[in-house]
Amino acid sequence: MSKGETARPPQGSDENEIIRQKREKVQTLRALGIHPYDNTFRPDSVVASFRAAAAELSVDDLERPGKQQRFALAGRLMSLRIMGKLAFGHLKDETGRLQAVFSKEHLGEKFDFLRKFIDIGDIIGVVGEPFVTKTGEMSVLAHEVRLITKNVRPLPEKFHGLTDKELRYRQRYLDLIMNDEVQETFRRRIRIIAFLREWMNRAGFLEVETPMMHPLVSGAAARPFVTHHNALDMQLYLRIAPECYLKRLLVGGMGKVYEINRNFRNEGISVKHNPEFTMMEFYWPYVTYRELMDFTEEMLVALAQEICASTAVTYQGRTIEFAPPWPRLTIEESLVKYGICTVEEVKSAEGLLAAAVRNGLDSDFFGAMSYFKRLVTLFEEKVEEHLWQPTFITRYPAELSPLARRNDEEPAWVDRFELYIAGREIANAFSELNDPQVQYEAFAQQAEERKKGNGEAVDMDADYIRALEYGMPPAGGEGIGIDRLVMILTDAPSIRDVILFPLLRPE
Repeated sequence: MSKGETARPPQGSDENEIIRQKREKVQTLRALGIHPYDNTFRPDSVVASFRAAAAELSVDDLERPGKQQRFALAGRLMSLRIMGKLAFGHLKDETGRLQAVFSKEHLGEKFDFLRKFIDIGDIIGVVGEPFVTKTGEMSVLAHEVRLITKNVRPLPEKFHGLTDKELRYRQRYLDLIMNDEVQETFRRRIRIIAFLREWMNRAGFLEVETPMMHPLVSGAAARPFVTHHNALDMQLYLRIAPECYLKRLLVGGMGKVYEINRNFRNEGISVKHNPEFTMMEFYWPYVTYRELMDFTEEMLVALAQEICASTAVTYQGRTIEFAPPWPRLTIEESLVKYGICTVEEVKSAEGLLAAAVRNGLDSDFFGAMSYFKRLVTLFEEKVEEHLWQPTFITRYPAELSPLARRNDEEPAWVDRFELYIAGREIANAFSELNDPQVQYEAFAQQAEERKKGNGEAVDMDADYIRALEYGMPPAGGEGIGIDRLVMILTDAPSIRDVILFPLLRPE
């Protein structure tokens, strides 16, 4: 292809013929001195404000055009039916859709321009007045029409729409054009994040920003993405979690802090997992994980009421009741409650192995694990799916929680909870470990795990140990998965449905 030549799709299909014709219109418009990508039209209203103003008018006024205030609207033309000297279309902007009525009587020569050069998919400007058609549909009666942006690629056929899931994720811009409910999902996501931010601010937390590139693997058990800084000639990792940086701020005396931002984990992709995801992580001095349970319950109950106008939320055909109090179970109690283990089996490694085999898990894979790893794995494999209603799971092994505070009476366990809703983890929280010696020993154990090939173990973070040696106040810390929370509050079956541009394989 020569320099400056425009790439063209292969010819032969009906779609490519339409594209060819549309590009010819662009060239014709240019030859006529009409800019096909104009930037001079200035709307003074949106569909929602137009409807609100029209609602103040009487029926008589709306049925008698020519006497009402005129509004300038801009949006994408989603449909167009031309019938002689009259045409009907639907204009869509960020606030909704509105019927536009075009007539030769009111547009004059501009009506001929509409017929010849304006197509479905074009972005147009309309200046007109509120008008109710004979069928009772609120409309804008156009007195002026302007081409703003010429569309050269046809929209999907309206009756079948855009239904291919992968195409919708890959071409999210087209998904947003064609599917109004998708726009509503992401507008609701924005409201959810705004609510959480306002809640945290009112509770006295400071919103901060911490590095996205880390020199060490830290903050959570996950495989990292690796990158390289050329100027410093050093290997870096996209952050798994901001935990150790946020706790450095506790050492510095900043008090209650939180961050809403991206984390990156080099793991599998599923309906519940995306390698790039949004978390809210916060730290609160002088409280324990127990106060965080109360705080989280209160916050998410209020969130459900704000977003869904009820504590009863329908997700994938089932009801989730957010009304408190939420059950609080230890891992052992949950295994017994849901019939995975007996009271005796849950107490020993041998009992857990027997329960695992009985529940269809591989004995060789499971048999190589420690008691604590068996306990958590059996819970994850067999109990999580039952936790549809909001449930706090507590009492986690210290072996699997290197940054959490050991329980004062039982140091083999940590003061930690995970919140489950709709069978998936939504939040993870614990009383923070602030003893530098115990933290050093936990990091050293993790370093040994990395040497043995455990790609999810964290590094020894000497600077973090040094920070703890200056003294960090006792605190509670928590991370909440924003994407999974949005899934529940928008009834989305896959995490990709609530991420604007999810990662996909190349086409």
